[in-house]
Amino acid sequence: MNQSRSNPLKSAEFLISAARPAQFPADELPEVAFAGRSNAGKSSALNRLTEQKNLARISKTPGRTQLINFFQLTGGQRLVDLPGYGYAKVPPAVKEKWARLIESYLQKRGNLVGLIHIMDVRHPMKPFDEQMLEFANAIDCPVHILLTKADKLKRGQQAKQRQIVRNAIGESASVQLFSAESGQGTEEARAVVAGWLGLGAASAD
Repeated sequence: MNQSRSNPLKSAEFLISAARPAQFPADELPEVAFAGRSNAGKSSALNRLTEQKNLARISKTPGRTQLINFFQLTGGQRLVDLPGYGYAKVPPAVKEKWARLIESYLQKRGNLVGLIHIMDVRHPMKPFDEQMLEFANAIDCPVHILLTKADKLKRGQQAKQRQIVRNAIGESASVQLFSAESGQGTEEARAVVAGWLGLGAASAD
């Protein structure tokens, strides 16, 4: 089976990094943004969903992603990697700059069709997560939560953590378990992103 057909996200290629709104590419075709706390597994999730090991750079030092990175698919649709937030060792001034950049993106992108929000399944619903979900709800942006690193917990613990998040968010977002390491939840998450981008649901290889 043709890999590009089985995974509509696999054609993603780096387009541009933006440090300020003026550098954002034109908002013509649909975009799905990825957000989450530093070290929650955002870059790993992006790489797993696109089947590319190095599309999004994975750093052993949390808080290293300081720009908004745009990746473009063959049809022009984009995946957008927002800066990780909440890392304690980042200076307050830098945190504030990141917050302004993320807020500006979310408020001004008319082509933003959905937000994939990354949470470490072991440490979900921190204040930063709650703020992001509230902001997305305020701008009427659909949210799908990936509870990453699910492979670190036993199945019963996974289900318990998922229910905790489900109880906290109500109907404001959808939520699933995910592991970039084992591949758990990959097809489900990929189908959500592809559907938002108008690419149809991803099919298994």
